[in-house]
Amino acid sequence: MSHYPLNKDCEATEDFAYSNKSFYISKQFFTVIAHNIIGHCLHPSAHSIKMNLTNLDECIHVVDDGTSLEKVLQSITESGVQEDAFYVFDVGDIVRKYEIFTTKLPRVKPFYAVKCNDNAIVLEVLATLGANFDCASKGEINKVLDLGINQSRILFANPAKPASHIRHAATVGVDLMTFDNESELHKVKSLYPNARLVIRVRCDADVAQCPLGLKFGCDILTEAPRLIRVARFLGLEVVGISFHVGSGCDDPPVFRRGIAAARKLFDYAITLGYNFDLLDLGGGYPGNTGTSIDKIADVINLALEEFFPDPSVKVIAEPGRFFVASAFALATNIHSKREVRNNDEKDGSVTHVMYYINDGVYGAFNCCLYDHYHPTPIPLEVSFCSNTVLLYNNINLPTMNVGDWFMFKDMGAYTMVAATTFNGFPCSKVHAIINEHNWQLLKDHSPLDEDRSIDTISCEL
Repeated sequence: MSHYPLNKDCEATEDFAYSNKSFYISKQFFTVIAHNIIGHCLHPSAHSIKMNLTNLDECIHVVDDGTSLEKVLQSITESGVQEDAFYVFDVGDIVRKYEIFTTKLPRVKPFYAVKCNDNAIVLEVLATLGANFDCASKGEINKVLDLGINQSRILFANPAKPASHIRHAATVGVDLMTFDNESELHKVKSLYPNARLVIRVRCDADVAQCPLGLKFGCDILTEAPRLIRVARFLGLEVVGISFHVGSGCDDPPVFRRGIAAARKLFDYAITLGYNFDLLDLGGGYPGNTGTSIDKIADVINLALEEFFPDPSVKVIAEPGRFFVASAFALATNIHSKREVRNNDEKDGSVTHVMYYINDGVYGAFNCCLYDHYHPTPIPLEVSFCSNTVLLYNNINLPTMNVGDWFMFKDMGAYTMVAATTFNGFPCSKVHAIINEHNWQLLKDHSPLDEDRSIDTISCEL
């Protein structure tokens, strides 16, 4: 973001303490409360990007190297043709993340968790790079297959599947699927007896953004051995072990615990006549800007070397937010503004300001309620003398006017997939961009359809 000089005509006052209540979400609108206003004036940047906005939401827009996501957001908002909230999707960020994952975890094949973000371009790009896919439903399976991706690249990673979804998997040939209970085994025996099964065990991280153990995963010590015996009795093919430490894991050692437990179950299965050859490390890999998987990768690599040195065992994982969280930014427009004044008749001063923007908890910000993520609003450039506010996490922001825009970074994971059109408000559209360098990398992997891109745009930076 640009830095702005303080206008000499404006007097700055000292910062005041702030309340956690200064930033909250109402039922249908995202609402920002600004407390303890201090004077501050901003000047706009003199530069902008000249872009053709035609059909941005239906193609990958190729831009010059060095063009930032923020600049693209600013250019679109300044064009005057955009009022609805929208995403800008940096496809190159996924290219970079895929390289990081495969470099840091060379033995682990990623099966992207479609539930995290099912945008068609996300799926196509990851397929082109070589990723496979973790699907949780008939709909997600169809979404992947409709892109021409082979069914052998899909893991049906839902331990509790509706019968109709199992039948559909059998029809389209998706035979690799997870289970964690005896009821599921009997369903599979009845509906898809030739399926290849992966038993999901519980292995919870001590710290995770979204723990999953209460919902999925059987007990490693008691339930898992019994389920393996039941599967053997039913004549079903079990090929491996799966665990999931929880989404957004901040407990790297948990991966070693999971891998060590899987080794014991591999050995136990041998006594029953099974020869497991698949280890699924699940998800939990952080993906926000500034996060790293280095510590997790170090733990996994050492544990695999210790417990699974045999390269014939296929190791996979189910990263979701790692690939997409930082690739998307959301721009929201301030459509209304309310100044709340002191009830004192003699005073009547403004105590705080409320901004209403055109996306909320029924849209992209459902992640605040269900994913425990609290994005920070960043103002795009404004061209008026305004006040500065102090929000919930010590971020200084200018007071805004109707028609101005906020940007929210790291909005690619578990946002648009859960958005609704509640109250008739549309879901935010996606504008995909990629720079020349990453576009060439993608075409080198497997040329994408040129109809999905438009001519390179020269950017005045």
